[in-house]
Amino acid sequence: MSKILHGGRIGALRKDVAEFTSSIKDDIKLSKAVVAINKAHVVMLTEQKIIKQADGAKLLAALTKHADVKLDASSEDVHMAVEEAVLKEVGSETGGNLHIAKSRNDQVATAIRMALRRKLLSLMTSVAQMQESLLVTAEKHTKTVILEYTHLQPAQPVTFAHYLLSYFDALERDLQRLQETYARVNLCPMGAGALATTSFPINRERVAELLGFNGIVENSIDAVGNRDFILETTAALTLIAVNLSRLAEDLIVWSSPDFGVIELPDEFASTSSIMPQKKNPEMLEVIRARASHVLGDFVASAAALKSLPSTYNLDFQEITPKLWATVETVSSALGMFAKLIPNLKVTADVSSKALTSFAAATELANMLVRKYNVPFRSAHKIIGALVKHLIEAKQTFLNATPELLQKIAKDAAGIKLSVKAKDIADSVDVLKIVETYKVTGGPAPTEVKRALTVRKKGVVLAKSNVSKLKQKLDEAENKLETTVKSCLKANATEIAKFKNPKPEVV
Repeated sequence: MSKILHGGRIGALRKDVAEFTSSIKDDIKLSKAVVAINKAHVVMLTEQKIIKQADGAKLLAALTKHADVKLDASSEDVHMAVEEAVLKEVGSETGGNLHIAKSRNDQVATAIRMALRRKLLSLMTSVAQMQESLLVTAEKHTKTVILEYTHLQPAQPVTFAHYLLSYFDALERDLQRLQETYARVNLCPMGAGALATTSFPINRERVAELLGFNGIVENSIDAVGNRDFILETTAALTLIAVNLSRLAEDLIVWSSPDFGVIELPDEFASTSSIMPQKKNPEMLEVIRARASHVLGDFVASAAALKSLPSTYNLDFQEITPKLWATVETVSSALGMFAKLIPNLKVTADVSSKALTSFAAATELANMLVRKYNVPFRSAHKIIGALVKHLIEAKQTFLNATPELLQKIAKDAAGIKLSVKAKDIADSVDVLKIVETYKVTGGPAPTEVKRALTVRKKGVVLAKSNVSKLKQKLDEAENKLETTVKSCLKANATEIAKFKNPKPEVV
């Protein structure tokens, strides 16, 4: 326990208990925010005439001097470390008033929000950068046909560009969730005190303004007694992790020789210690595994919060490290993908695989509906029977003659059918199939190029919005420092006397 808190209600604390409950190892992320909070608080106390202007200036001078407060094992937490440094600098008569009208409860909630909003902006940038890498790669593959799978069985042909855009759009929703979360994180709890505000005439809105918040968390119990903003952040990051894990799984499976859809660049793979032929997707496997950590931390945080009584509990302290771990895991995974995706090698020709897997079956059935007025369910049955016959004969759609199709149509569905050979050939050409999928959101090259144009503009706008939010935080930091300097300048004489006291006359 901090020496400041000794000698009142609580006496000495066991050293092992103090170390067990200390948050000092995780508080380094909050130290800059805590100093800024104290500066803004002192400015407000001075402006509200709660403390003398000269005392406020002395406190601000000490806080400026100890902006990089030393955190070590002897400190209970960063809040006490800052206060102890100020007390040592200015003495208890002045320094003892630093904590007027505030608590560690509202201060820590504010500090976490301040650190988190910067990290959220960084995450938004990382998402946008990964989206850019998807777009750059997609532009190269608008006509690169691959087979997509359902139930891990070959299903229908699409382009690799179309596939990449599916993850772009998933990340777009992730980005929107981060933006919405940011708006709720960027509210200030300061002034809530321990849980019931204070009898001093403070100005909560002024502190929020100096710290760059968009407003305050109004209800004081809610302000200090809730960590739903952490849970909301980790929930949004869990959804990102799930998306990234599924992408990793696709690439892991598709890079195996059995699928052969893509090849990983050497610098993103490894080999076996005993089997020299192996090319193992270890980086992707690590991303897939760490997504589980993110999910686990979200569940652990929700479980810790769900049974807590209202207002502040030290259980909150155990949740914050999980937040930072989640942020780091998701951020690093996004960075790895942004570097990997532009370097993927995609199999250029899937025509033989499409034939052996009968991926054109749906379009062959569609052709019977469109050109020969066969009901779709009958067409489905006819083509299914055709596929079964060809598999048993170890043949492909190249062996599907009009005569064979006529016989199978009669046997399977009792339908007389006379189909042109050209219609069959066109219906089993995978590139021609893809080109016909021109519906909005489809894989046709023309539609994919339209989608690329729209999404490029979206990324530019998203990056611009993040830049503006960063600028607002930077402007708030500058405003706080300018206000502090103005106060110090106005009280330069008092501060000089304090720093260089006249020697006593003996």
